[in-house]
Order: sequence, then C-alpha cells, then structure tokens
Amino acid sequence: MHVLEIEWRHFDQEGNTCIRCSETGAALQKAVTELAEECQPKGWELRFQETKLPAQRMEESNLILINGKPLEQLLPHATLRQSHCQSCCEMLGSEATQCRAIELDGRLYEGIPWQLIRQAVCAAAQCC
Repeated sequence: MHVLEIEWRHFDQEGNTCIRCSETGAALQKAVTELAEECQPKGWELRFQETKLPAQRMEESNLILINGKPLEQLLPHATLRQSHCQSCCEMLGSEATQCRAIELDGRLYEGIPWQLIRQAVCAAAQCC
C-alpha cells in the first residue's frame, strides 16, 4: 500500500480561521473523503493532517502539502501569489495582512477549490 500524505497549514486564532482558509478546509474535506475511496482500490492510503499556525507563521497559511510538495508545484502553470486578506486583517487587527493564493490559467484562487486539490493529488499519486 502506498501512502499519500496531505497536510493543510492554516492560521488559527482561538479555534477560528479566515474566510479563505475556511473555504479551503471545506474543499479539502470533500476532496480527501472522495479521493480516499477512489484511490484505496488502486493501492493508495490517504492520510490527512491539519496544522494550525500562529500569526507569526502567516506566510504558510492556506498551504496544502502533498507528500511534502506544495500543491501549486503539482499543477502545471500554477503560481504562488500573495494577496490581501481582509478576514485575516480583521482577526489580527492589522491593515496589511497578505495570505497565500494560487494563480492558474489567469485566475486567482484565494480559497483553494476541491477540483484543484483533486488535480494535484491525481498528479502525485496517479490513482484517479
């Protein structure tokens, strides 16, 4: 059995996270659940780990690692971006908080949709 490790790092403040990380978290739950069922018969076990980050590690927030590689490295033509996150600004009482986002095919994804997560997992594991 092959193991595919999926880690999600996101800012957490007293059990709360920003809007974009909430969207990514929901998409990850859907993707991990569906892909675990789809990939298991092909010899893959998916393991999910959530890492909650303090404000000092904000630059890592909304990072998805698949077997240690950032999701954007598994998607052809995807680029890591930083963009203003109003939700984090409100949580931190700051004016200029930047969070991770992914640009792909001319579109900026602040919350990472399950379709991109699926595409990256399929590229890494060749199980779907």
